[in-house]
Amino acid sequence: MSRPPTFVPPAGVRARRLSTARGEFAVLDAEPEGPLKGTALLLPGFTGSKEDFIALHEPLAAAGYRTVAVDGRGQFETEGPKDDEAAYAQEELARDVLAQAAAVGAPVHLVGHSLGGLISRAAVLIDPSPFLSLTLMASGPAQISSTQQQRVKLLRDALAVMSMAEVWDAIQAMETPEETETGGLDSGLDDRADLRRRWLGNSPAQLIATGRQLCTEPDRVAELAAVPLPKHVLSGEHDDTWPVALLDEMAERLEARRTLIARAEHSPNTDQPLETARAFADFWDGLAG
Repeated sequence: MSRPPTFVPPAGVRARRLSTARGEFAVLDAEPEGPLKGTALLLPGFTGSKEDFIALHEPLAAAGYRTVAVDGRGQFETEGPKDDEAAYAQEELARDVLAQAAAVGAPVHLVGHSLGGLISRAAVLIDPSPFLSLTLMASGPAQISSTQQQRVKLLRDALAVMSMAEVWDAIQAMETPEETETGGLDSGLDDRADLRRRWLGNSPAQLIATGRQLCTEPDRVAELAAVPLPKHVLSGEHDDTWPVALLDEMAERLEARRTLIARAEHSPNTDQPLETARAFADFWDGLAG
């Protein structure tokens, strides 16, 4: 869903394995430049990876925050079963997040992009105690839009009968110039070697299972609103995965801080990283104050 500007970690960002009670996860870990104000755990979206946050590490380090971006189970450089969808049930992925927070050093600020927001929400609903705050970035109250559901269904159907390499080639053949420029569900999946490598690193079972979650997720906003945790809803000013008006309404129901990032769409973290990082830091600084 995102188009990272690079797959090469900048200076001060360390690629490593995070050991947890539920296994090892590939992460990009960046320490702050000065005194530590807090730590943020960053979860990517569907077809994404930890690199989707790569442009946020430096500005957030300058603001005093450690950032740990994670490949979830079966995402890119974190291993996961190739054909066992049960391993990717939402509760399983949410418990992975709880284990990651513990390993990083809870309490942490939790940020979830798109699918990562749904998984973040599930983790908070299981146990909010490891978290200082929750930011839902371009992640809505329930299932994705009908147009995006159709795209996910096409992908899931293809994965049932084709190899990951064959699906990649089919995506390239189907992508229009407009989608390449403006984004969409498969934005960022082009013929560059690093993006192809990311695609091939994903578990097919993970994509099928999480794609189903995106299309069937119930509205759990009332449950989340009852959790006494500071909340932040951030999105681009345009979004075709969850309409912006729906995100506005969700923020009101959550009594959450609401941030719109100008000139950004479904991935403000890559569209406008400096503005997105500033919004995160402002929110977290306000909680400390």
